[in-house]
Amino acid sequence: MTLTRSNADGVVTEEHLCERCALERGIETHITQPKQPLADFIGALHKQLPASPHDSGRCGFCSGTLRDFRSTGRLGCPYCYTTFEATLRDWLRRIHGTSKHVGKRYQPPVPLVEEGATVLAELRDRLRRAVEQEQFEEAARLRDQIKVLE
Repeated sequence: MTLTRSNADGVVTEEHLCERCALERGIETHITQPKQPLADFIGALHKQLPASPHDSGRCGFCSGTLRDFRSTGRLGCPYCYTTFEATLRDWLRRIHGTSKHVGKRYQPPVPLVEEGATVLAELRDRLRRAVEQEQFEEAARLRDQIKVLE
């Protein structure tokens, strides 16, 4: 729990208290928050959306499905975003009115050489799996990504 106070001079102080310390100070802490509020919110929201014909698809990397996402509110791995992109965009349009992000955006740090090697190995592994599963469009996309990184 975070306790924010402002004194008469306008100075704001912030304290982080555990439940026991808050109770000792007479602050009620009976309000429980979900452990994953965003994931719980998304899961609850998606349970209300009608099932999509794409719900039966599986991620080629983690084998996660959109049904899993509907029940947990979480995708299985970063590759799920690519696998379920069309359905996720449709859901975002329904929820937010658009699927285009407006505002600040995360800028990842510049990858080091070792990270690049790891990314290449991961892409090659995904390419191998895409070929095994005869997902040739995905395989072509991965091949192009590998060429750019090499």
